[in-house]
Amino acid sequence: MILGAGFLSACGEAKSEKEEAAPACSASEAVIENIMTRTSIREFTSQPVSKDTLDIIVKAGMAAPSAMNKQPWAFVVVTEKEVLDSLNAKHPYANLKTATAAIIVCGNMEKTIEGAGREYWVQDCSAATENILLAAHGLGLGAVWCGVYPVEERIADVSGVLQLPENIIPLNIVTMGYPDQNPEPKDKFNADNIHYQKW
Repeated sequence: MILGAGFLSACGEAKSEKEEAAPACSASEAVIENIMTRTSIREFTSQPVSKDTLDIIVKAGMAAPSAMNKQPWAFVVVTEKEVLDSLNAKHPYANLKTATAAIIVCGNMEKTIEGAGREYWVQDCSAATENILLAAHGLGLGAVWCGVYPVEERIADVSGVLQLPENIIPLNIVTMGYPDQNPEPKDKFNADNIHYQKW
């Protein structure tokens, strides 16, 4: 319910005092607006992100679909400045200098599908990451997805900072905080990328 309230708040003000409590758009419109207005944020204020808010965001991540419902993910939530700085030193593109929080989305190799489907963990954890980004945006935070896997050096560096066990592989770092910039979302729609029935 808290996430829904966050999404609906983006729809604008009610049309009259009589309709003050009513959302200005439907839940479906609010969800689409949240998706279309999300953009990568790399500069943050010093305002901390509360544990309650981070818990909601991680729960949103866990609501993602996964192959055979294996849920092969694990999340490391970081708010301590020292750890954020250590991650930033190892991954300079993670934009952690001003961030007040980060969620490292990892794959748990003990929960993957056996055989040829093992690598589906990347898709599953990517779906969880997108949920995290959308939840953060819906709650008024900014965030950016910073890749770790499959670059071996980054995997080793991030794993070292976070003391990850061997069966846990970091897929990415989601850097987040309250935004200190307001870039316009990019219009990425391209009709040339759409094919119906056949190519």
